[in-house]
Parts: sequence; C-alpha cells; structure tokens
Amino acid sequence: MKKFFIIPAVVFAISLSSCGSGNDTKSTAENTVTEESTDAVTETVPGIENVNLSNTWTVEGNDQMKFDTELIRVKAGEPVEITLKNVGTMPKEAMGHNFVVLRAGVDLPTFGAEATGAADSEYIPKSSLSSIVAHTKLLGPGEEDKITFTVEKGVYDFICSFPGHYGVMKGKIVAE
Repeated sequence: MKKFFIIPAVVFAISLSSCGSGNDTKSTAENTVTEESTDAVTETVPGIENVNLSNTWTVEGNDQMKFDTELIRVKAGEPVEITLKNVGTMPKEAMGHNFVVLRAGVDLPTFGAEATGAADSEYIPKSSLSSIVAHTKLLGPGEEDKITFTVEKGVYDFICSFPGHYGVMKGKIVAE
C-alpha cells in the first residue's frame, strides 16, 4: 500500500520540477536575446528627443545643489563648449561647483568618494584623471569657467565633484 502512495508522490514531484526547469530555460533564453539587442543599440536616454542638438551649452549651478540642465545633446566628433556659471551666493568653501565630464562606465559613487578626498586639487582626484574627459575649475559665487572637448558617439555622465554634490548635481551628455 505504501508503494502506491510513494510512486504517485515521486511522479508528481518530478513533474513539478520539470515544469519549473522549462520556465527557467525560457527565461534565460529571453534574457540572452534582450542583452544582445541592448548591446547592439546605443543607450537611449529618456527625454533626449526633447533636447536641442548643440555643441555650445551654458549650465548654471546654484546654492540648492542643482544644475539647471540635466541633459545635453551634442554632435559626436566635433568640439563641445560648455560654460559653467555658479549663480549661488554661498562661499566657494561651502558651496563650490565644478563640471566634470566622465568617461563612459565610470562608477559615480567610487569617483565621488575619491573626489571627496581631493580638496587640494579642487576635488579632481589625481588617481582618477583617466576617468575624466574634461572639467572646469571649482567656482565660487558669480564665477564662470569654460571647457572645450570632443567626444565620440555615446553617453557620458557629468557631475559636480564637490563633496556630497555628485548625488544630485549630475546629468548626461548624449553624443550622436
């Protein structure tokens, strides 16, 4: 009598596990296709279609730790000119701002942590210079600085590297 109970229980368990296995295989196959198609397409940034294409930009930083521009659209392979203006009133030591364009793939928290310890170089870490495309100097109230650089097609993060600012003072440059 026990055999009649155990055999159906084993068959039921095997059928359940094989159903789960079939779902896992399908899921893996779908993930693989998605990853391949993502790699083949240039990263899309939501809202970039509403941004004018220009290689000359002026960005303002304020005392609320905000850039007035979070998306910049440029033509790849041509010089890009960005002017940063600090429109705040707080002293540079308390609320200085810079504009740092990072290479694709740079980890923002890691870079931000390194920048925090780089007060002597205006929060541009010498150990991470290879991660930077271009940067302005650190600006106090009413100051401005201009940078010119060229980027290839892709998406680049930009931040203010003053301690604590990179988490909210950031944006993207999309080079087409």
